[in-house]
Amino acid sequence: MTLHTHGFYAAWRTRHGLAPGLQDAPDPPPERLLQAVWQQQRLRRDQLRTLDGQTLRVLHPGFANVEGGPDFRGAVLKFGEADAVSGDVEVDLQASGWRAHGHDRNPAFRNVVLHVVWDADRAVSVAATLPLHSALDASLAELSSQLEQTSLRVLPEKFRGQCAAPLRELPEAALRELLQQAAHVRLQNKAAAFRARAQHVGWEQSLWEGLFRALGYKHNVWPMQCLAEPRARWAHGASSPLILQARLLGLGGLLPVELSRRAAGADDYWRRIWDCWWREREEFSDCTLPRNLWRFHGLRPANHPQRRLALAAHWAHSGELVARIERWSAGVTPDKKLLSSLTQILQVEADDYWSWHWTCRSARLKKAQPLLGAQRVTDLAVNVILPWLWTRAVVGKNEKLRTEIERRHAVWPAAEDNAVLRLARQRLLGRATLGGRVGRTAVEQQGLLQIVRDFCDHANAACDGCSFPELVRQHKWVS
Repeated sequence: MTLHTHGFYAAWRTRHGLAPGLQDAPDPPPERLLQAVWQQQRLRRDQLRTLDGQTLRVLHPGFANVEGGPDFRGAVLKFGEADAVSGDVEVDLQASGWRAHGHDRNPAFRNVVLHVVWDADRAVSVAATLPLHSALDASLAELSSQLEQTSLRVLPEKFRGQCAAPLRELPEAALRELLQQAAHVRLQNKAAAFRARAQHVGWEQSLWEGLFRALGYKHNVWPMQCLAEPRARWAHGASSPLILQARLLGLGGLLPVELSRRAAGADDYWRRIWDCWWREREEFSDCTLPRNLWRFHGLRPANHPQRRLALAAHWAHSGELVARIERWSAGVTPDKKLLSSLTQILQVEADDYWSWHWTCRSARLKKAQPLLGAQRVTDLAVNVILPWLWTRAVVGKNEKLRTEIERRHAVWPAAEDNAVLRLARQRLLGRATLGGRVGRTAVEQQGLLQIVRDFCDHANAACDGCSFPELVRQHKWVS
């Protein structure tokens, strides 16, 4: 069979604009191309110099950041004869982009150690500046063609963790055993935190605080914790979910200052909420939170703390949540119905306002949405409910219940994917997507997260000083 450099498929791609022609290479290039060049290190790596004349050796380009902040996190760089440093890298077309884009005023960029730009005659940022114009290992046209399909979410093979090779050599059963054992450590650690807290506030209150923290996600854990702590006060004497919503939203500083007047029904809800809170806010003034304690940037509307507090108000008003969870743990539930059975407990009846709105400012939805989805139920199960039930069983010496909770933990379906898990799979396992050898259960995800915390978080991106790869090689796996 003869291979042709050009063919009809290549012609189709060019004709329909799917592949850039070599004559179309832009100068300056798109910032997206510069990011791919940096990630793949398509540079004359032995000739790199910063604008101030320092030699630069890139030991690791860092991990692409698809959320807010610098373009790459955790790069390992060596400037001149100094020791290697670990920090973030920002990629801009022009050096002036540092100030034009507000990086100089954004605390998320405080750990940037290198500003990569296309061309510059002077440094603008506080970090070292590297111009790429004369540092590429190929022409812009060639790089544009070669890197056009490169995803920043896929870590290049040569920059994966040093544990990727020994983990790849493990039989599937051994890899699953490793992740399950790491996940059990994570379960024990979460359970120990509940046990310690319960010694001061009781088992029921420790569960409520755990549920609130989980509803806060990664950005608003502590404001939610602060709201959960005075639960006995704000839950006392509330005759309806509306009153509890008013108290929680008022305590959180999350009530709208002005009504929108866009929808009569919405304004009616917020007037009733304000009427309730106006009468009681002096009573709760000592535990009211400032609004600037919350972080809203990057939040999905469905995860807004207003909506999550509305859900928690329904839980608190029912008065049966903890008892129902306890009965659920003691009952017989087939594996396939674990998620649906817990969802039935945590889901609430339709709310006249929150089933139809994401936030106080959003328009009415065309279709009612549940206040809690299945993926969030899984998050609550593996991070809160199962660890809480497990530690209660251990303290109470209830071996039957402990064994049952461990079984449920082991078979729980996978949680929603996130940036930490995606990076962990690429760095440790060499793949970006779910499925394949591992990742189909929550316990395997929890195992990956525990390994990241125990080892990856204590080493730089180049894995300097990390003992995990050697531990994997030396362990005698029993099949």
